[in-house]
Amino acid sequence: MAMTADLEQAFNDQITLEFFSEFAYLQMAAYFEQNDLSGFADWMRLQAVEEHAHGMKFFEFLLDRGNTVTLGALDAPKSDFGSVVQVFEASLAHEKKVTASIHDLYARCSAAGEYQALPLLHWFIDEQVEEESSVSKIVERVRMAGDDGAALLFLDRELGERGATAQ
Repeated sequence: MAMTADLEQAFNDQITLEFFSEFAYLQMAAYFEQNDLSGFADWMRLQAVEEHAHGMKFFEFLLDRGNTVTLGALDAPKSDFGSVVQVFEASLAHEKKVTASIHDLYARCSAAGEYQALPLLHWFIDEQVEEESSVSKIVERVRMAGDDGAALLFLDRELGERGATAQ
């Protein structure tokens, strides 16, 4: 059974936000590559892949429910960062925006009695706890490293290992 037009639009907006997240993480990966930090770049590429998968979860959910998917335009993500810490702070701020959007969608679905959407949204709520925690820890570690090049290179190598363990 299809959901109401306003909830359909809210889900389409979430799809667009998830795909924008993918673009933002790819832009962050490019920043790191351009600054010879391939481990951080690999970490961001994996984030982009996750965000694409998240967008597709919402995409498939709408289609399975008999709703229409209408992809929104994607703005260009920020591309000029002044430091490694600024990139990860931007990532954390964006994850908090995604969390707020999912919480809003959950509240709207609950109020409208759109109970079939709640398990999907609950999965995303749990996922966002993990996302925010992960990026918060990286922000703190990068702040601790400060301008210490050796410490940043150590973190770069460590975060680059994420891809090796994910495969």
